[in-house]
Amino acid sequence: MEQAIAALRFDPAIPAWLFWTLAAFAAGALGLALWRRAPGVVWRFFAFAVLLLWLSGPRLVEETRENLPDIGLLVLDQSASMGIGERARLAEAARLRLEEQARRDSGLELRSIVVPEAGTEGTRLFTAIETALADIPRARLAGVIAVTDGQVHDLPAGNPFGGTPLHVLVPARGEETDRRIRIIEAPGYGIVGHTVTLRLAIEDLGLPRAGQAGGRAARLAIRRDGEPARIESVPLGAEHAIDVPITRAGPTVIELTADPLPGEVSGINNRAVVQINGVRDRLRVLLVSGEPHPGERTWRRLLKADPAVDLVHFTILRPPEKDDLTPLNELALIAFPVRELFQVKIRDFDLIILDRFQNRGLLPPLYLRNIADYVRGGGALLLSVGPEFSGFSSLAASPLGSILPARPLAAGAVVEEAFRPLVTPLGTRHPVTEGLPGNRPQGPPEWGAWYRRIAPSDAQGDALMSGPGGEPLLLLDHVDEGRVAMLLSDQIWLWSRGHQGGGPQAELLRRIAHWLMKEPELEENTLTARAEHGRLAIERRSTDAGPPGDVTVTDPDGRTQTLALTPARPGRAVGQLPATTPGVWQASDGVHTAYAAAGAANPPEIADLRATAGVLAPLVRASGGSVHWLDPLGAPELRRTDPGRDSAGSSWIGLQRRRDHLVTGIAATPLLPPWLALPLILGLAVLAWRREGS
Repeated sequence: MEQAIAALRFDPAIPAWLFWTLAAFAAGALGLALWRRAPGVVWRFFAFAVLLLWLSGPRLVEETRENLPDIGLLVLDQSASMGIGERARLAEAARLRLEEQARRDSGLELRSIVVPEAGTEGTRLFTAIETALADIPRARLAGVIAVTDGQVHDLPAGNPFGGTPLHVLVPARGEETDRRIRIIEAPGYGIVGHTVTLRLAIEDLGLPRAGQAGGRAARLAIRRDGEPARIESVPLGAEHAIDVPITRAGPTVIELTADPLPGEVSGINNRAVVQINGVRDRLRVLLVSGEPHPGERTWRRLLKADPAVDLVHFTILRPPEKDDLTPLNELALIAFPVRELFQVKIRDFDLIILDRFQNRGLLPPLYLRNIADYVRGGGALLLSVGPEFSGFSSLAASPLGSILPARPLAAGAVVEEAFRPLVTPLGTRHPVTEGLPGNRPQGPPEWGAWYRRIAPSDAQGDALMSGPGGEPLLLLDHVDEGRVAMLLSDQIWLWSRGHQGGGPQAELLRRIAHWLMKEPELEENTLTARAEHGRLAIERRSTDAGPPGDVTVTDPDGRTQTLALTPARPGRAVGQLPATTPGVWQASDGVHTAYAAAGAANPPEIADLRATAGVLAPLVRASGGSVHWLDPLGAPELRRTDPGRDSAGSSWIGLQRRRDHLVTGIAATPLLPPWLALPLILGLAVLAWRREGS
């Protein structure tokens, strides 16, 4: 507590109009006396002055004050770049020393705040400072001390501190050097079978201009999905283009690694990761209907509704054996281009669908063998069969039979009865039928009945749906590099007509078609990995009913760890772990390997890893503060300074004395009390009278 004179205050004892009337009367009397040159005019003046001063009520205001401590703000940068080298240790040592010095000064309160990593936005140092200053009166702010590597991504337009100094403590010996890969252009998608172009530059930061001269180059290693790296020489500081072939649908992870720069602070940003999602161009589908039937339109509607499908559809209306002696020039039918479709352009199709097609000599054995070879070489074949599959012209008896997952029974293959298709236990774990709308874990499914099926023999592959007695109804099979699906009924069209409530016809056929064309989301035995928001999510899909097992995870630095997967739903097991290191993460279950790209192509936090004073130097100069390097001197001495004086030296930093206070009491003392004023006025009046009477 302390007493201090705050102000001089006047409290007139009479109304203002009367006061000014008396002042005017006094001025008039004094003016008349001066005009007449009265000898007592000086004493008369003093008498009037004391009278008016007494009537104005002068009082001296004294305040009882409680001094408030000044507040210094200590800002600790704990973003990702502060974890490089010894920065975190030096910053923590500086914090402890500054807080210890501040505790010795009772007139100083040092508040500490932390600047966390802000994801893709980089280091938001001044955002954190602005938030903290909202709770600090500017009259008490003694200064701001920022312990940071100097890489700040939210610099204010002007000086936000006014006359308050900003001191920056950088945990390094001095300006550093760094090499980085800067991604200029990286497409997110690429068409399977084509190449995409990545554009990048390798830059050396912090070198003198002589060291940045042209003509220098760096080696760049390019690795795709864990394959052996290919090496290219890239000119430093110049844009460089890399062509990457997209060979499959789904994510392709590209890892780029540049040789280190001697003496650079870190090699983290010498490595960049780009993920490109491979997508198919318009899918070419060949649909051949062996004869007109009610389900034919269902197939056509389904495939034409997908804008990504380029459909070629033929319906066999006039079989070869039909001869009604109609002249050829009068036939309105288009000849079936068997040679063009099944020999010349067969490999242009992504999927061939044979709908109730029977071998009646329309396709010679050579062309049926071409279809089988097309599948073995990586093609896709879908068959929807009806009664024609059990006759003498069945495709099972043709060269195509060698790749089919089932044959018809020798006798009684066509079964005419009402039944509801059921999802098998294997089907509940397979992506094609997993969670199929209308299927219930307990009880019969909610979809409508079918009325005809083909009883198979020698069934192989995966039976995902079954009929009465557990007989296979939907079979999927891998044939060498290709895939085959067989639907042993031609009644699925009833679902599209809403019979008995209908069923998921469109969804089921879409999934079958996409599985046949090897879409990644429908692979039944695979391992996938995805890095998002600092975590690596791993999913294993398997048709095995056993425990999910473990996976081995390898981080971008080559360290490995084992992760136990947890069952999520039938056929799927998941696991997660932190993935803060940018680069390519690898997960393996011993059979399958998955890759994930952690970090954006150009994250601001690792774009420049140098400890530098250059970014904050203009703002420091504008505030009257200073920059100090913590290594090897450590934290500077903390001193108190007055506003307008130097706020820093070679080994010390200053926080201003603001002298803010809280008023706890006010006392007003009259300067001219009545007991003094009245005798003084009378005495001066007597002196004036005697002077004028002498």
